[in-house]
Amino acid sequence: MEAALSVLVSVFFAVAFYLMLSKHTIRILLGVAILGNAVNLLIFTAGRILREVPPIIPIDHDTPPFEVANPLPQALILTAIVISFSFFAFLLVLAYRAYQDIGTDNTDEMRIAEPANEGLPPMGY
Repeated sequence: MEAALSVLVSVFFAVAFYLMLSKHTIRILLGVAILGNAVNLLIFTAGRILREVPPIIPIDHDTPPFEVANPLPQALILTAIVISFSFFAFLLVLAYRAYQDIGTDNTDEMRIAEPANEGLPPMGY
């Protein structure tokens, strides 16, 4: 099971990097979203996948008397899901506003700071 999830994590990372190297902002945003999911799945896989009981310690014990699931990766993933969703929503709004102002989602055509009809900036002093 963990080997299959490791392969899935590597596929997620490959797809995310492929999409983030695109020239279109929507593909870049989808790559960022998939990258966040890949990191979450990586943390989940690194925390070992166990079908054990919840980490609840009985009243008469100081430590769990049996093997329990690790709650730390689950807490980290839950926090990361919230952060990655809010980051994706923020990037989506930025991309939409850029499309409204510039009229394109191609990053090669978004040359407001360096227009294409002007020459190169000075290369020395």
